[in-house]
Amino acid sequence: MSLHLYAATSNRGKLREFKQMAGSAGVEILPMPENLLDPPMEETGETFSENARLKAEGYSLRSPGQLVFADDSGLCVDALNGAPGVHSARYATMEPGVFDVSGESVDAMNNERLLRELAKRSIESRKAKFVCVIAVALDGKTLAEFIGEAEGEIIDGPRGTEGFGYDPLFYFPSLKKTFAELSPIEKANHSHRGAAFKAMLQKKELFTAKAE
Repeated sequence: MSLHLYAATSNRGKLREFKQMAGSAGVEILPMPENLLDPPMEETGETFSENARLKAEGYSLRSPGQLVFADDSGLCVDALNGAPGVHSARYATMEPGVFDVSGESVDAMNNERLLRELAKRSIESRKAKFVCVIAVALDGKTLAEFIGEAEGEIIDGPRGTEGFGYDPLFYFPSLKKTFAELSPIEKANHSHRGAAFKAMLQKKELFTAKAE
């Protein structure tokens, strides 16, 4: 019997990537039922690790006896002292006078704010990194945590139509492409989320017994 895990996310882009990366690893990634994602867990942590654990533990309590994993990820830009960091998903909405939006609109607004903030500074380097932390939990207890990073730089304007979030602005030097220009296979092999997710799949024996 294949191992299955519930992905505690309402982000369709993330869910699509997780399912693609699971591939033939013998792990089935299932979306957590929408009614169990509502209300969403408050991301009150100050680090990616804290937020990943908060979400994984909280959502696993809503699905007793099931393995649940959650990730917290974001973009850290050197010139912005690590911002947007844990606030990556809501970077634009944290500006005064900006109301909460969702979907593709917030992605575009986040990218626009990032470019505005960089334009305010006289900088030579636009080094940045994506960070992802995945936590796996069962009945409110974290069983394991996995970390992945990808280093690159921020370009002046969006390139590519794949991916989501800051992908169109994140240039990956070794492939000479933005993350939004990568194929699903390329992104799985080089992204922060891919690294953390693969590490989780490689350690599935750590929690297989817990799922039985």
